[in-house]
Amino acid sequence: MANAGVGDSAPLGSITEKQFDHIFGINVKGVLFTVQPALKLLPRDGTVVMIGSTASIQAQPAMSLYGGAKAAIRQFVRGWIQDVKGSGVRINVLSPGAVDTPSLRTALAGALGADQVDAKVKSMGEGNPLGRLADPREIGRVAVFLSSAASSFITGVELFADGGMAQTG
Repeated sequence: MANAGVGDSAPLGSITEKQFDHIFGINVKGVLFTVQPALKLLPRDGTVVMIGSTASIQAQPAMSLYGGAKAAIRQFVRGWIQDVKGSGVRINVLSPGAVDTPSLRTALAGALGADQVDAKVKSMGEGNPLGRLADPREIGRVAVFLSSAASSFITGVELFADGGMAQTG
């Protein structure tokens, strides 16, 4: 599993080189230099699951750096499955939407105030076709599926575990 995710909010016109280097250094460079040395350790039927985001296809105001970095992960996978062709190794992207995690709640508290977090999580979920945000265990189960023999003929996909949001936006 290759999972790196850090975001920063800045609209075009105010993005700094420091922000760019930070976001792309962790989300893109960090993933590349984690996966690359791991490849030689994988067995013939090994799998790599990269964690992306619905931000790779759904733009949000002031989040172009994060979305761009997650789109780069999607593109890595498209190229890398060609690079490992014939090895038996599968590489896929798991792209969650919003997940009800402590880090999401902390970010919301910082942005809105602690007293607004529950209402914001509820409203975010109501905008989803399933009517709620994901539980972290649900995302974990999708990662297990992509790593298992049940997905033995799946490679190069970006699987959205987002309650249908990528299909409606």
